[in-house]
Amino acid sequence: MEKSSASASEDKIETQNGPIPQQSKASSDGCICGYDSLHQLLKANLEPHLFQEVNRLLLGLNCGRGLETIALPESAKSLSSQHNFDLQAFHFHADKELLREPRIVRVGLIQNSIALQTTAPFLDQKRAIFEKLKPIIDAAGASGVNILCLQEAWTMPFAFCTREKRWCEFAEPVQGESTKFLQELAQKYNMVIISPILERDVNHGETLWNTAVIIGNHGNIIGKHRKNHIPRVGDFNESTYYMEGNTGHPVFETTYGKIAVNICYGRHHPLNWLAFGLNGAEIVFNPSATVGELSEPMWPIEARNAAIANSYFVGSINRVGTEIFPNPFTSGDGKPQHADFGHFYGSSHFSAPDASCTPSLSRHRDGLLISDMDLNLCRQLKDKWGFRMTARYELYADLLANYLKPDFEPQIISDPLLHKKSS
Repeated sequence: MEKSSASASEDKIETQNGPIPQQSKASSDGCICGYDSLHQLLKANLEPHLFQEVNRLLLGLNCGRGLETIALPESAKSLSSQHNFDLQAFHFHADKELLREPRIVRVGLIQNSIALQTTAPFLDQKRAIFEKLKPIIDAAGASGVNILCLQEAWTMPFAFCTREKRWCEFAEPVQGESTKFLQELAQKYNMVIISPILERDVNHGETLWNTAVIIGNHGNIIGKHRKNHIPRVGDFNESTYYMEGNTGHPVFETTYGKIAVNICYGRHHPLNWLAFGLNGAEIVFNPSATVGELSEPMWPIEARNAAIANSYFVGSINRVGTEIFPNPFTSGDGKPQHADFGHFYGSSHFSAPDASCTPSLSRHRDGLLISDMDLNLCRQLKDKWGFRMTARYELYADLLANYLKPDFEPQIISDPLLHKKSS
């Protein structure tokens, strides 16, 4: 996106270096001062040698060098242009090994806004989402993507802020309409697809879950994982709709590698990331729906830290746009009632175990991010840092076991003079 021209009447923000312009539309339209992403803003406004150094510090180096871009087929680029979605592709390398061949897998992430207003009939909304995602998935297929992950609750608006039960109509069984839609595409493109949905568990009293369905490259259902951690902060009223998951921390072995799904709020829990690593994950996906006011400074940090600490790749996906609901709601945090959740800031990206990461997709446009990743890098970083060998799991296990006891007392050693009265 081209930078918008500055208004002569724009407000000023004072900093230690003097006033800087503040464009009033930067947050409402999803841009950052008129740019799609922070990466684009920096590239457009820094001298090349300065941008190169800033880019190195922000995105890291992969095996000692910057990430390479991937040339994608014209058919994928044509779909991107025709349907106006951001399309980027990068390659994570690993060092050449003597006893193992490279294990390169091509992975894709899709971020998108809803297709119709939330006041449209539910069936129309759902079908419009299918229609909107079809060309983006086709672009992934044309690009040879092996594993593709969609965003959290991709079949519906993120209505869990409203506490209105009518949105439960979007819930469907694991073998429901959205799974069948994706099974055809998975089989067509020989692609594993991760589909996060609102699940209706018919066999258990129609209980609702926030679930990721893993569809195999033959169109088969490999399994499912249910969201472990449910937020209770601000507008995130998700416990009104579904409970904490009961599937543990499964890792799904596919023809392309071992994958796991850490759904949305679970990224704030380091032990959640750890558990997927202990179970052998090589790529962990984090399909999310999060808004700028609440979490944006944390977004590029948590997944990257998880990739480093657990020696696996992470794919972070966030939806885009502002979804306005027909009935205002409140947060229970003192704010006046409002009809929208805030801006979902997109910015989907990949993080690697060597601390390198890709630039983010657009902050306000639909997008497809593709990455080639050599899974050999996971073991190479385990060997380099030795986190698994130097961890003290027995100490952590003892602490956690004691913490769960009603008579737990923290291990605090106080200075004996701390509370002594002066004579």
